[in-house]
Amino acid sequence: MNRMEPLRTIEAGVLEVAYYEAGPADGPPVLLMHGFPYDIHTYAEVAPLLAAQGCRVVVPYMRGYGGTRFLSDATPRSGEQAAFGADLLALLDALKIERAVLAGYDWGGRAACVVAALWPERCAGLVSLNSYNIQNIAKAMEPDTAENEHSLWYQYYFHSERGRAGLAKDRNAIAKLLWKLWSPTWNFDDATFARSAAAFDHPDFVDVVIHSYRHRFGLVPGDPAYADIERRLAAQPTITVPAITFDGIDDGVRPPADASAHAHRFSGPRSHRLVPGAGHNLPQEAPRTFADAVLELVPALMRSQTTSSS
Repeated sequence: MNRMEPLRTIEAGVLEVAYYEAGPADGPPVLLMHGFPYDIHTYAEVAPLLAAQGCRVVVPYMRGYGGTRFLSDATPRSGEQAAFGADLLALLDALKIERAVLAGYDWGGRAACVVAALWPERCAGLVSLNSYNIQNIAKAMEPDTAENEHSLWYQYYFHSERGRAGLAKDRNAIAKLLWKLWSPTWNFDDATFARSAAAFDHPDFVDVVIHSYRHRFGLVPGDPAYADIERRLAAQPTITVPAITFDGIDDGVRPPADASAHAHRFSGPRSHRLVPGAGHNLPQEAPRTFADAVLELVPALMRSQTTSSS
């Protein structure tokens, strides 16, 4: 089974980020961002497809996962959306990447959406599962349909101390259950799960996860360092960069929607696609579909690189 090794590390913002890189160093840069509860191996098949087409592919572990570590014990173990966006922006700066195609799903897709919305000059194109993935925290307490509320049971579980204890006691069992519920048509084996589950054995995993699912409901304060970013996100900023958005037809946590559901959040060129036979972990379930979407956005990045260097 393909493992994404060796890893590199770099100091970026408040983190030492562990990441996998493939492809030519001077190729058009693409950052692939994983979600919860997954890891960089979501892209084990996507990354080589992109590298083979000449892309510089960077796949980082997000805060609380794998080899990524906080530089200071004093830094709050925040899981808020502003932190994810700030981490991605800091990584672009550390790697000296001026513009990139940003692609992701779940937490990673949220990080990509935050950067695309607030720093569009750094994002040449966006690939995002579940379309506009920036949380509207002001409306978080408005109830959804009964069916959709049922699928969010894990979030409400994490609001309680019982949920924190449960995650600390057996994070792998919870993660594996979510994999099954969110991607009911994906027949992953134990080895595939174990390869990713190693990333959850992290001293800050539980704290970051619990904070993430409490902060998005307004139940806990955020890190003051990100207050300005959260203020800007509260305005639900429009994404202006070229975007390709997806929903998996079999997504067990976010039901698929047509393009109109999020159309008002995108002012740039956007193509929205529904993928049959795929759930929430789209890059791992349909790697060719995901990679092809990224490659559609790369030519615009290459043109901008040529223009800036001329």
